[in-house]
Amino acid sequence: MNDMNGAADHAPVANGVINGGMSLPTGEAEDYQHPMDAEEFRRRGYEMVDWICDYHSRVEGLPTRSQVHPGYLAPQLPAQVPAEGEPWPAIMADVERHIMPGVTHWQSPNFFAYYPANSSYPGLLGEMMSGAFNTIGFSWIGSPAATELETIMMDWLGKLLDLPEAFLSSSGTGGGGVIQGTASEAEVVVLLAARARTLAQAGHSQEDQGRLVVYTSDQAHSSVQKACMISGTAHCRTLRTNAAHHWALQADTLEAAIEEDLAAGLIPSFVTATIGTTSTCTVDDIPALAAVCQKHGIWLHIDGAYAGVAAALPEQRHHFAGLASCDSFSTNMHKALLTNFDCCALWVQDAEPLKKALSLTPEFLRAKGNALDYKDWQLPLGRRFRALKAWFVLRTYGVSGVQGYLRHHFRMAAEFAELVQADPRFELSAPQHFGLVCFHAKGASRETNAALLEAVNASGKAFLIHTELGQGDAKQFMIRMAIGGTHTQPRHVRAAWAAIQEAADAILAPTSAPANIEVAAPDTDQC
Repeated sequence: MNDMNGAADHAPVANGVINGGMSLPTGEAEDYQHPMDAEEFRRRGYEMVDWICDYHSRVEGLPTRSQVHPGYLAPQLPAQVPAEGEPWPAIMADVERHIMPGVTHWQSPNFFAYYPANSSYPGLLGEMMSGAFNTIGFSWIGSPAATELETIMMDWLGKLLDLPEAFLSSSGTGGGGVIQGTASEAEVVVLLAARARTLAQAGHSQEDQGRLVVYTSDQAHSSVQKACMISGTAHCRTLRTNAAHHWALQADTLEAAIEEDLAAGLIPSFVTATIGTTSTCTVDDIPALAAVCQKHGIWLHIDGAYAGVAAALPEQRHHFAGLASCDSFSTNMHKALLTNFDCCALWVQDAEPLKKALSLTPEFLRAKGNALDYKDWQLPLGRRFRALKAWFVLRTYGVSGVQGYLRHHFRMAAEFAELVQADPRFELSAPQHFGLVCFHAKGASRETNAALLEAVNASGKAFLIHTELGQGDAKQFMIRMAIGGTHTQPRHVRAAWAAIQEAADAILAPTSAPANIEVAAPDTDQC
């Protein structure tokens, strides 16, 4: 090896110093002493559990939405890592002083924004244990229990939701479930699977990739468009919905778009329909859409990120008709099923296209059990032991506990919708579905409704967000009340309505006195 390429390999060492000044350790290596040992961790761990319990006890008294402004934190923290380690009490003091003011409290029972981010004590314990194991379960041999428990949990959950048999690993038909981080990740995964299946069909090749078309509705989550961006899908058709059909995607709209694209020489490949859309929680016409997709050989994915867990309730299963004719289905346990973020359940009826799109096993990962590797069902290589917290939650609550929890929230949402309808100043913007109620001040401008919403949020008593539906002059500003927090009880829903009425009293022109309706459902703390 010449000097230029290999000088460092042959540099002489004397007294622990390489020529050029680089120091090397000399003598026998000593044990490294961590700044927090097991006994201090035991003590601090007990303190942290106490802190979490105290936080949950006091969180409903904190401003639900953070009141800070962008950039608030940098001036309060040092610009670099401390030269020496700091004591744990000083770190926790800074959490209270600097971090807590910038936290929007998603676990507050007064949090009604977006969709819920459920957590539970069994889920937290599972997360703690998963963190202790800290397995990187990309392959079966990397931690057999992590892989096999996930397979079992996905079948457990699939049976709880009464999914078609073909979605279960135990069916032996080639389908199964996998835990993704989020529904957005699931969207990318199944889009890639659909692309692989389409291009493998007779008459198609890899050169046709630029002709593939993805379809979804204007009410679907933005993750569909982002999946197209990530996958390089050039043709992403966003199909319009309308108020006449409560903003649900219709089969004739999809059929017309497909026929138009076929005539243009494009290749329809993938459709995402939704059970529980982001804005109004509406349900697309799944059976009719599935018939169109089957006619044209198109992959149909059902995004049930929030509302999918409602299939655990027999009285809600009519919303899930047609799943047997769909290729994939996903729902987030971390939204409405008591399992802290992140835990998205994805099922496919046929895993082969998914594996074809995502399988890659370099030599250093070849080992016993490769056929079971979940790395071939997802985008990243590494994966967390998420099945553990799902197992803890499902065993602790059981079928009856899960069903009672969901009914508790849906009942409160129905009663909130009654309160809205009883006040002549307000009206529902869309039918109430599951735990979501959309409403607005009747006859008021967008600016007035926005001011009313901001007044509620600025008060700290509750946190809600808005959406807008329609086009042009017909566009409607709606306030969304998403009821589904782990600790939310009827008294919190009543308090939110009182805050809304208080804001309305100050902002809206006086009208007839609103009705005073009591929500009679009892408090039944579920966690």
